[in-house]
Amino acid sequence: MIVVLKNGIGNGKVEEFIKGIKDRGLDVSVVNGVEKTVIGVLGDTSKIDARDFLTNEIVESAERVSAPYKMASREFHPENTVIEIGAGQKGVDSCLIGDGRSVPVIAGPCSVEGEEQILEAARAVKKLGARILRGGAYKPRTSPYSFQGMGKEGIRLLELAKKETGLPVCTELMAVSEIDNFENVDIIQVGARNFQNFDLLKELGKFGKPVLLKRGLSGTIQELLMSAEYIMANGNDKVILCERGIRTYDGYTRNCLDVSAVPYLHKVSHLPVVLDPSHACGIRWMVGTLACASVAAGCDGLEIEVHCNPDKAWSDASQQLNPAMFGELMEKLSRYAAVEGKTL
Repeated sequence: MIVVLKNGIGNGKVEEFIKGIKDRGLDVSVVNGVEKTVIGVLGDTSKIDARDFLTNEIVESAERVSAPYKMASREFHPENTVIEIGAGQKGVDSCLIGDGRSVPVIAGPCSVEGEEQILEAARAVKKLGARILRGGAYKPRTSPYSFQGMGKEGIRLLELAKKETGLPVCTELMAVSEIDNFENVDIIQVGARNFQNFDLLKELGKFGKPVLLKRGLSGTIQELLMSAEYIMANGNDKVILCERGIRTYDGYTRNCLDVSAVPYLHKVSHLPVVLDPSHACGIRWMVGTLACASVAAGCDGLEIEVHCNPDKAWSDASQQLNPAMFGELMEKLSRYAAVEGKTL
């Protein structure tokens, strides 16, 4: 349920109103917009009539949120959520995701393979215009015999790359038991296989770091938003939705990139939307086309895999671009972004 307050209401009356809601065994989330203050009433509101709130002189309107996801819903939060990445860190170049004026690119290798490899990749993507460095320290692999990542050492190397290049870092968390190792990570990625790991999502809500939440291999849009709700309901509103391709009956690509998810998610949710064309197709020569289509569809950012020697990469070699390909793509993407009045 959402309650919109009238303009110009003093803090004292607002606090008294919120206390009255909490005294009924409910919780609240307050959104202070540019023009209006919106109170989200959380909990079991089945026995409450929205019209009851209208008797209070400070209330402008009250209605139930029709979507099962409340805090992620645009009904509850009409204005876009803008998330600042890397803020307040000395020597780190911060950027905004969801500001409507930029399309920051998250780039780097699929996995961290060693110090020289990640530093070389970080320098390359920084020079070519990437705003955030990605690299898997922990790797969820289909085969137990495939490279599983360097773990905690991989995170240390990402921190080293951040210190040298000034790029904030994004890497995937797979288990609650490893969360303390992510204190210096700027964006914690939740992969497709973990997008309904609800215990993990709850802990990320308490942890408070920005979360890049990837849609599951066969997940629906509503399931993605409900997973975001788990994080937000536990106290963290810095959630970035990520479309990375879903499984279909065809197999000519690794997955099928659902570009239509971008305008739909922008319609129903206030959270920023990033697309990952690398995992969507799994084919190097297709990544650029899908990236351009994503920008044209209005995405808030891109995640692209870049390796300085992709044919010798320890994981997902077939989908990673080399720096020359990435540089050409960034030039092309900048032109697509300019059409939308945006920059990379």
